[in-house]
Amino acid sequence: MGTAYAPYSNFPVGVAGLVDDGRLVSGCNVENAAYGVTLCAECGMVSELQRTGGGRLVAVSCVNRDGEPLMPCGRCRQLLWEHGGPDCQVMTPLGVQSMSQVLPQAFGAHDLA
Repeated sequence: MGTAYAPYSNFPVGVAGLVDDGRLVSGCNVENAAYGVTLCAECGMVSELQRTGGGRLVAVSCVNRDGEPLMPCGRCRQLLWEHGGPDCQVMTPLGVQSMSQVLPQAFGAHDLA
């Protein structure tokens, strides 16, 4: 979160994820003057996950500047589902929840088969 680029919203976000092989991956939000191309912190974390060898996310925590948990947006919930699946644990403002709780009836690879 400390390295976020958030000059427009002044709302830095950081995220960290535990990978099934024990690695930690992280990301931060990167804003853009063309708001639609702003990248959420989770986008950076998933890119870091793939850049460092892939794997599955086991647990994820996304926080604001004060270190308080944030609920990932809808787009990011889909990213977390794709790279962590239904059992990935997510720290939310209401406590730890599985992705199946955070994104019930998720769309995934099984829908494309």
